[in-house]
Amino acid sequence: MDNPTDIPKFHGAKIALLAKDEVLVLLRDDFAEIPFPNCWDFPGGGVDFGETPIDCALRETAEEVGLSIPATAISWARPFHSRDGTQRSWFFVAEVSKTILQSARLGDEGQECRLMPCSEFLAQDCAVTYLQERLAMYLSTKS
Repeated sequence: MDNPTDIPKFHGAKIALLAKDEVLVLLRDDFAEIPFPNCWDFPGGGVDFGETPIDCALRETAEEVGLSIPATAISWARPFHSRDGTQRSWFFVAEVSKTILQSARLGDEGQECRLMPCSEFLAQDCAVTYLQERLAMYLSTKS
């Protein structure tokens, strides 16, 4: 089984930060040259040399929304392959208090960050589709 504390070959990581039935989302920049412009996203991004998947997700969270989330808050982790099978990434879920998520502040990328009900994120027409699928997969394990 894959271990998110190992340093396997992977492209990047994303993390859903949940407070009960809400998730922290970022509105991506509206630049035509980036994937999913002007769509709702989760913190995360590409790996830096030598990082584990968890290190990558937590570093990106600190950079993008100014939150230092402890690795112990992560309650779910899964590796995924891109639809064409060429890239591997990790998806994490961390459950934290609403107070912590309300202190999130947008970094250098994106237009907005805010808490959104999970049901609203899943219903968005303009969200990163594979993250909607992964969050739905996680939520199905909770019911």
